Amino acid sequence: MSHLANGPRSTPDEAPEAGQPPAPSAGPRAAVTMRDIAAAAAVSQSTVSRVLSGVPTKVRIGEETRERVIQASRRLGYRPNPLARGLRGASTNLIGAVVRDFSDPFYAGAVEALVKEAMAHGYNVVIGHVHDHLDAAASLTSVLETRHTDAIILLGDMGAQPQLLADLRASRVPVVALWQGTSPLEFPTVDANDRAGIQTGLAHLTSLGHRRIAFVNAELPNDYRVREHAYLDFMRERFGTVPAGYLERCPNTLAGGDSALRRLLALPEPPTAVATSTDLVAIGVLHAAHSLGATVPERLSVVGFDDILIVSHTVPALTTLRMPIAEVVAHAVRQAVTLARDPEAARTPHLDVFDPALVVRDSTAPPWPAIP
Repeated sequence: MSHLANGPRSTPDEAPEAGQPPAPSAGPRAAVTMRDIAAAAAVSQSTVSRVLSGVPTKVRIGEETRERVIQASRRLGYRPNPLARGLRGASTNLIGAVVRDFSDPFYAGAVEALVKEAMAHGYNVVIGHVHDHLDAAASLTSVLETRHTDAIILLGDMGAQPQLLADLRASRVPVVALWQGTSPLEFPTVDANDRAGIQTGLAHLTSLGHRRIAFVNAELPNDYRVREHAYLDFMRERFGTVPAGYLERCPNTLAGGDSALRRLLALPEPPTAVATSTDLVAIGVLHAAHSLGATVPERLSVVGFDDILIVSHTVPALTTLRMPIAEVVAHAVRQAVTLARDPEAARTPHLDVFDPALVVRDSTAPPWPAIP
């Protein structure tokens, strides 16, 4: 006999139609439990638990029974409690994301892509913010609580967070890292080929006839210089040297890019083109060029790096290297889900790399006047 048969009798006017949930009552709605679903589907509570957990069982559950449980859970608006599931050792369907810097527009796009990709795999995302001035260990334990997430994804260079890395290294929860920069290779890691991207942008400028090419390097955490070194190597291999003063370093801000260009244009022989290590700095370069009357691209060509959302709407629209965010994130989420679902899967540290793509817009053109 089902639990429904033991409940209080209703009058004909009060009785709900068969298979329908009771009419909502006034006041806050109580959370739907597995017991409620079991009653509505006329099955045991343990059957409901096995169906909704998705865990393989020795005793086969019939498709009709499984479908009845799922339909009842949807009809009643059941929402699993990730905390309770985590305490029981079951999957929480949560992925923890540790983000290095929310102030950088690049990470806004990366987090958005991560949330969409995780949802496509049936997961939600819990976000923790690690900042240079915050205690990373406290952030991990108070925001993510690794035992309540199925996997953790790191976004950004965590080289300055040794306690965070130590905590994750000792955790049973699988970790996948993105854009790790100077961080040691301790987890499966996905990154972009920064060196190839910078050199593709510089090759574009030289194909237009530019020889006097400067570089503005944003000062990123932990002294990350891969993009700067790619510029130096390219210029030395192509032209034999880097003109004095053509390498500028600045904060990764609009103001940093603005100030850097003002110094470059004050040189005795200013550049005809500027490549930058981030789009944020490139937008500052565009602003300074406009203020100084160095029209882009007629008198100055500019190339960015990342392809954040706003650069297709700058004036002029920015030529840049598109960071393969969607590909990097999708690859990382697939790895995280695979590791979460298979405790025996290898977590050996390795690096998978994706190449940025050149996006040519309106900020680059041949030098004027033409340079022989």
